[in-house]
Formats: sequence, C-alpha cells, structure tokens
Amino acid sequence: MTYVANVLRVMIASPADTVEARNAVEAAIYSWNHANAQNKQIILQPWRWETSSVPQLGDHPQSLINAQGVDESDLVFALFGGRLGSPTPGAVSGTVEEIERALEQKKPVHLYFSTAPLPNDVDTEQLEGLRDFKQQIQAKGLLGEFSNVSQLEHEIWKAIEFDITTLDLGTPALDRPNSGVRFQVQPQQEREIRDYDKKGKPRYKTRRWIDVTNSGDTDAQDVTFESAGENPSMIVLSGSLPTIIHANQTRRVNVDHVMAGSDADILRVRWSSEGEPQQQDFHVG
Repeated sequence: MTYVANVLRVMIASPADTVEARNAVEAAIYSWNHANAQNKQIILQPWRWETSSVPQLGDHPQSLINAQGVDESDLVFALFGGRLGSPTPGAVSGTVEEIERALEQKKPVHLYFSTAPLPNDVDTEQLEGLRDFKQQIQAKGLLGEFSNVSQLEHEIWKAIEFDITTLDLGTPALDRPNSGVRFQVQPQQEREIRDYDKKGKPRYKTRRWIDVTNSGDTDAQDVTFESAGENPSMIVLSGSLPTIIHANQTRRVNVDHVMAGSDADILRVRWSSEGEPQQQDFHVG
C-alpha cells in the first residue's frame, strides 16, 4: 500500500569506537519506522558516513561529510564511548565538528555518553579529551547517558517522539507539477415527457447535454462552446457569453441535434490561460 509521508534524514555521528551503539541507533530508527511510519506519515532515513557518504575528491574528508551529512540532515544523534575522535582542521574531533555545525544550523542534536565499563587498553589521552569536551558541552543543554544498547534504543525512541512533536511537520502532500487547464467532456442524455396526446399517453423527447470538467489545477478564463464543422448536426444551446470554469469544476453545456447536419458531433471549447488563447475539439457523438 502506498502512502504520502514526510521524510526526515537522521545523521548518526560518533567516533570509531562506538560501532555497536551506532548500530543500535540505526536499528531503533528502523524499528520506529516499522511501528509508526504509515499512521504518522513520517519516515526516518538514517545517515552514517561509512555507509551513506558518496566518495568525492576536492576537499578535506570532514568538510565533505559535513556537506553530505550534517547539512542535508534534519536530526542528529551523537554518541561517545571512550574516545573523543580524530582532530580535524576546524575542531578537536570530527564528531565535535559535526555537533557544532548542526547546532549552528539550529538542528535538533541529541548527545549521549556511554557509562559502560571502559576496556583495559583505553587511550587515556583520548579519554581526557572526551571528559574535557563533556564538561564544556554541558553548558549548552541536557546530555544523555546509556549503559547498554537496549537502554540507548529506548532513549532514541523518546528523542524521536519529542522531535516529531516539536517540529510539527503537518500533513504531507505530493509535490505535483502545475498541470494547467485540462478539460474532460462527457455527453449525457435523459428521456423526459414532452406532453401528452389526446388519449393521455405521454410523448417523450430526449434531452441532451455535455458535462465539461476542468480537471486541471488552473482556472480556465473566457470559456466559450460551439459546434465544430461546416455542417454540424449538433447545436449548442447554452449561452454564448464567455464564462469561467474553475479548477475541478464542471459546467453543463446543453445541446440538441438537427436532421440536416452531416458533420460528426464535435464540441469546440475555447478559453484563455495566462492570457494566451487556447482551443480544443472533443468528439462527443
């Protein structure tokens, strides 16, 4: 079943020592999609540099990750374990640079620190840098913690629900190109009583008309109707004064037939759109 949805790109940022946590965030995103995407009309698209970035030359790798990942994302989840990450030309680490760039762009950023036991071979210099960064970033908001991936997945769900409520995305709609004026015609007829004979029996006649519908998304201005051909058998009874047929509006055009005509029944519709005269013929016989 197809449905229309808002799509939000979610960047997952972290140093290289948090692979399991990164996997947990991605799993939580897909799990949320499975449970909520259709009824909430929102789809979350995870973005990870190792799987989503496009190989590209011409700039520092971090600058390319910033452009492809941070700049094109709507939400950012950042994770730290026991490392701060590798320095870049613009920041103490790539993950820190991504966090700072997202904050500058006023994007929701959720930052989590692992409280799980550290490995015996932890890099003490990296750990000290991470502790300094955590102390500094505390002044910019609330920080999250997780001791295992199950707890992290729960925290991710909470953050997603919070962001969706805060962003107030509204009802999604298809971005369709302008279709202009599009006429559809449908001949109709109905048998009705004309009068009664001397014996009281009804005498019938057939009343005919054509439903002309503007199925486009632009109003048709100065619309007129006429029979096409040199010797038409169909005559248009509706008024000859120009009218307007708005988008998705139907206009009834009364017609009749004469025995002397020999041409096919063709309704010619003339109108103007954006100041330009238009016409189209429709076979209705």
